[in-house]
Amino acid sequence: MSGSTALSVIVPMHNVERYAGDMLTSLVRNVSEEVEFILVDDGSTDRTPDLIEQFRPRLERVEVIRHEKAAGLSGARNAGMRASSGRYLTFLDGDDYVRPGYFGELAAAMDRLGCDYVKVDHIKVFGRRRVPDRAPMGVRGTPLKPRDGILPVHGRAMVDYPNAWSGAYRRELFEAGTLLFDEQLLTCEDRPWTWRLHLKAESYAVVSLWGPFYRREVAGSLTKVGDERQLHFFDAFDLVLAELAADPEGERFRTKAIRNYCAMIAFHLNERRRLSPLLQRRLRARAKATVAAFPADHLAEVMPGLGPERERLFTELLGVTA
Repeated sequence: MSGSTALSVIVPMHNVERYAGDMLTSLVRNVSEEVEFILVDDGSTDRTPDLIEQFRPRLERVEVIRHEKAAGLSGARNAGMRASSGRYLTFLDGDDYVRPGYFGELAAAMDRLGCDYVKVDHIKVFGRRRVPDRAPMGVRGTPLKPRDGILPVHGRAMVDYPNAWSGAYRRELFEAGTLLFDEQLLTCEDRPWTWRLHLKAESYAVVSLWGPFYRREVAGSLTKVGDERQLHFFDAFDLVLAELAADPEGERFRTKAIRNYCAMIAFHLNERRRLSPLLQRRLRARAKATVAAFPADHLAEVMPGLGPERERLFTELLGVTA
């Protein structure tokens, strides 16, 4: 692509014909000489490719990448980043959308603050209902140290806001490998990615900017499916713990990671009925082995903060009697 590019918007799309019209319309309302769109059709078998072609003339600065076979969200995002040319990178999922003018304001915030990345607030969409979700940082519009966004252990911190699409990222982070997603993870890929950002980047800021509209309860969403991909959260958090093990300050943050890991295990155990009986057994066995391997002192700090119901769940899982 020619011309000055401030921001590259990377949009993975896989069988999103029901929602692609809204998403693509929102891109049209953000067309700018300084914004390029990288649409990655990740092996769609529905009308998604037709909708891309229908909107393509109205997007001006757009590149379309087609995968004959689906690579998954991580692979699609990585492909989009490799094809991009912007000083800054951002993401949008194929079933979400943004408000008019948002991408220009996002790039302007990056220019103004000069930090490695910025994070923004977003709107959760439940059918016709809209629920604001603010990034969990009260200090706004000033550069901060990313490591200071990891703690407290039990309070909601910035690592508990693991959305790649809720911000923009300096290109140098991609060139250093920090922004690459693990393509083996078909769910929960944003968790280790977010932790890596907070460990590797030098500076970030949170800006009071509402832009992304995040659809929830979408049929076919990876948060709803009940196949083996749901167990990838184990691999995701194992990557977080491995990252911390190699970090000089890793022990400082390990309890937080274990707390988040345990919360995710509890969530999936409570939602296990969506899985097949075989996967339920695998979930329970891996959960038990994982929790049993955590250091006793970390568990002693983590469990009370999870609440009495989850604490009882882990007591039963481990076969501990009162």
